[in-house]
Amino acid sequence: MTTVAAPALPVENAVEDALMRSIRIPPRPSLLVDLQRELAKADPSPRNMARIIGNDVGMSGALLKLANSPFFGAARKAKSVEQAINFLGVDMCASTLTGLLARRAIDGQGADLSAFWEISMRRAQALMFTSRKLRIAPADIAHTFGLFCDIGVPLLMDRFADYAATYDDACDEPVRRFTEIEDERYSTNHAAIGCLLARNWGLSPDVSWAILLHHDYRVLDDPATDDAVRSLVALTLLAEKGIARFFGRTLSHEWEKGGALACQHLGLTEDEAADLLDELNEAFHNER
Repeated sequence: MTTVAAPALPVENAVEDALMRSIRIPPRPSLLVDLQRELAKADPSPRNMARIIGNDVGMSGALLKLANSPFFGAARKAKSVEQAINFLGVDMCASTLTGLLARRAIDGQGADLSAFWEISMRRAQALMFTSRKLRIAPADIAHTFGLFCDIGVPLLMDRFADYAATYDDACDEPVRRFTEIEDERYSTNHAAIGCLLARNWGLSPDVSWAILLHHDYRVLDDPATDDAVRSLVALTLLAEKGIARFFGRTLSHEWEKGGALACQHLGLTEDEAADLLDELNEAFHNER
């Protein structure tokens, strides 16, 4: 796949390569390796997956919560881990568990990341919801992308003491790309770091590419970029707009930068996008 927007990874010069190696990217957890090995089989077994998860209360609870949430829309309630896996499907189950493992691998670095994980969860819910509504991306891929979209942020916070201020500056930037602000100060950005983690953890290539490109809205109008990647980038703009509304924020610079291109790619009129965001907001409130 080629794009007009992004440099190839890994980075090419020695200074940038040394910087990238100085950022702690957690290794792929052994439990994820076991899950991916099961998923690679011709007929993955929900029973085997439930056995891999074992007595992990956090993982069991996360699966049951998702299986019984309005974002999944199941008419029945899952009462066991194996039942939740059957309701969700093995791929969606793997997405949820991968996100939880990422949180465990990154938490404990000193910063309070509760708000970050809350936004990541909301983004994953929104991407799953909109992908189902528009029928343009597999729900498990959209969910995984939502969870890992900004996973480079806490890794850069751990590496650079002033990163929180840089993040705020990039959020407040009305014109330039978010990642340009990071690149100027650190010669890398959270999208590149997140892409490396996604690759190291064996996530879908569509997810890793979408992570790399999710602030470069030129790709939405670039036929050389894979359509599945462009769809994920467009969906995350809708998600961010919906999350901003849910938390009472009226302005979204990212939507102003790329919202029109996202709607164009998704085939949505302005009114249709507004209606979809209304439905998403209702789902957010029903999930509480």
